[in-house]
Amino acid sequence: MTSAEARIEIHVGDITRLPVTAIANAANEALAPGGGVCGAIFRAAGPGLAEECRALQGCMTGDCKLTSGYGLPARWILHCVGPVWHGGGRGEARLLASCYTQALAIAAERKFESVAFPAISTGIYGYPPAEAAAAAVGAVRAHLATHEWPRRVVLVAFDEAAASPLRAVLSN
Repeated sequence: MTSAEARIEIHVGDITRLPVTAIANAANEALAPGGGVCGAIFRAAGPGLAEECRALQGCMTGDCKLTSGYGLPARWILHCVGPVWHGGGRGEARLLASCYTQALAIAAERKFESVAFPAISTGIYGYPPAEAAAAAVGAVRAHLATHEWPRRVVLVAFDEAAASPLRAVLSN
């Protein structure tokens, strides 16, 4: 196991309850409350989050914007806008990896101790879980190989079935 590998862990459970410095949100371009993990984060954070997100005036696919964590245990939220899956021929892998890269760059710049990521784009955006896991783990490994911060990255799955592709990619 490389030093970068030792800094990556998988957690099965509710990302909104994790005691980490920042969590990533699987956001939409409007940075509006949505369904799935996005909706859960907005509900757990409270009404201040929607107000701050409106002031940010959106976010492009593949990019990331930072807000306060409000009512979450995490102090910060990294809003990552992943791509909608169109079969893989429209730059989806590059855009998905960019979400993780951009979020990790913010975390490094601000010296965040720990960051937790959900499986971005795998819900309503339809990204296949195995391909999403490969893009996520590849981006995280690349960042950690050359950066001291964050010290720990947590890849969060809502259940064991969702954790399986992450475990498979990490074991390779």
